[in-house]
Amino acid sequence: QVQLVESGGGMVQAGGSLRLSCAASGRTFSMYAMGWFRQAPGKEREFVAAISRSGGITNYADSVKGRFTISRDNAKNTVYLQMNSLKPEDTAVYYCAKDRVQYTAVLHTKPYEYDYWGRGTQVTVSS
Repeated sequence: QVQLVESGGGMVQAGGSLRLSCAASGRTFSMYAMGWFRQAPGKEREFVAAISRSGGITNYADSVKGRFTISRDNAKNTVYLQMNSLKPEDTAVYYCAKDRVQYTAVLHTKPYEYDYWGRGTQVTVSS
């Protein structure tokens, strides 16, 4: 089965940057859109960003537009989330996930539209 492993989380001061990585197993990584979600204490898991199979199309939550950049390297079976200008409200556990379907014309934003998840990596932004 597909395995996803996030890394790169940690503690950073407000205004700082982090780059999260998600390493995926499997030979069909390039056939699926990928997404990043986050979940803060007491809140539901929320969409952060998604990227198409080829990496040519991206979608971002309004709260992170202009600050976060999602990218992927299919040769390395890895998806990234570059996070700049971090704010305390960005504090959460960040998860990468694989879209359920191979071919989709839209980038899904709901957790139930993804079927494989990493264990998550903690991002803490101090003020």
